[in-house]
Amino acid sequence: MMETRVAIIGIIVSEPEQASRLNAVLHEYGEYIIGRMGIPYRQKGIQIISVAIDAPQTVISALSGKIGRLKGISAKTAYSDVITKPET
Repeated sequence: MMETRVAIIGIIVSEPEQASRLNAVLHEYGEYIIGRMGIPYRQKGIQIISVAIDAPQTVISALSGKIGRLKGISAKTAYSDVITKPET
């Protein structure tokens, strides 16, 4: 087991047709996701999504990077100081 960290990934979806691609990426990392919340902001035509994750730093970075490379989607990650060390 590797050291894990708790983080939040904030996602803005400005092209709704990309939602299925985003969901596929999130499903790929499902074992690390604690929970997610989505809010449609209809007046602006966007979706606001937050994803709580507990994973190794490399996994969090990979997920955030994959999301950020999707057309019409931006992502930013905020890391907590909550780190779980591997048991020896």
